[in-house]
Amino acid sequence: MTSVKEFRVERAPTDAAPGAGSFVFTDDYSVFDWGKMPDEIPGKGASLCTMGAFNFELLERAGVPTHYRGVGADATPLAEAEDAPGELAIDLVNVPDLPFSDGEYDYDAFHAETGSNYVVPLEIVFRNAVPVGSSLRSRADPRDLGLDRDEWPDEAVPLPVPVVEFSTKFEEQDRYLDADEAGDVAGEADADDLESVARRVNDLLTERAAETGFVHEDGKIECCYVDGEVRVADVVGTFDENRFAYDGQEVSKEVVRQYYKREHPDWVEAVGEAKARADREDVADWRPLCGVEPPALPGGVVEAAADMYVAGANAYTDGDWFDAPDVGAAVERVREL
Repeated sequence: MTSVKEFRVERAPTDAAPGAGSFVFTDDYSVFDWGKMPDEIPGKGASLCTMGAFNFELLERAGVPTHYRGVGADATPLAEAEDAPGELAIDLVNVPDLPFSDGEYDYDAFHAETGSNYVVPLEIVFRNAVPVGSSLRSRADPRDLGLDRDEWPDEAVPLPVPVVEFSTKFEEQDRYLDADEAGDVAGEADADDLESVARRVNDLLTERAAETGFVHEDGKIECCYVDGEVRVADVVGTFDENRFAYDGQEVSKEVVRQYYKREHPDWVEAVGEAKARADREDVADWRPLCGVEPPALPGGVVEAAADMYVAGANAYTDGDWFDAPDVGAAVERVREL
């Protein structure tokens, strides 16, 4: 189980061929890599599943290979679903354990168990803008990215050219890697191919967002490697995987992240300290080192976030899957948090 969705296995993958299964989405949420938080956001799971299916079908029509098979137990196309789906049918590939010892992860051992199909142990991140909360602000100066300014402002800044980065996927704390390091971690999958697929996905999502009134700021893909081919995996183009804006307001999980930063800085600081201590002590799991539990969200914040997810999904897919307010009204409510 991941922090916000569960696996259902119909047929396990083998060394020679992928299997079949599905993601079952929940209304759980996670921020700052904590895992399952103490409450839920109603409708969130179905909104992510609906957007994910819509985007996978968008990619498939454009010739981008994916692990998507359809929605629901029968793996039907999204257009044939009677209600907003909560289950995404997918091909399953091998996910070996990633051993950790003496302060290092053993990717050679990981790839020794992959067979002909596996989840690439990377996240490929693409950035069209640098919004507030982006980790890129702490790793690069504006001029490094072609911007004519010395400081980051308190608003999103569009980039002249999209940036693509590689980050680890299965490590307890994400690390950004250069292209050579990413190539080593990726195994048989070629880093250049991964970047090319990420740029194509970014282009398609950015175009779709613009068609429906959104601005696509940044996001990521995860990939699987099957018989020599890179395929887009996990879920793509949702308000959890990507950052969108609407009428100048952030519309993504970042809304909840920023709320915790403003209202519960002690917990956010404790998380950061636990991660730093885990680094110093060469410990993989930092959570037991954090002595502060995350507080639940107030009811009004939960309701505003729920409206953001479902109204945004309706608008992005140009559908009426959810009984939700107009996206403009939902965005204004989030803006007031």
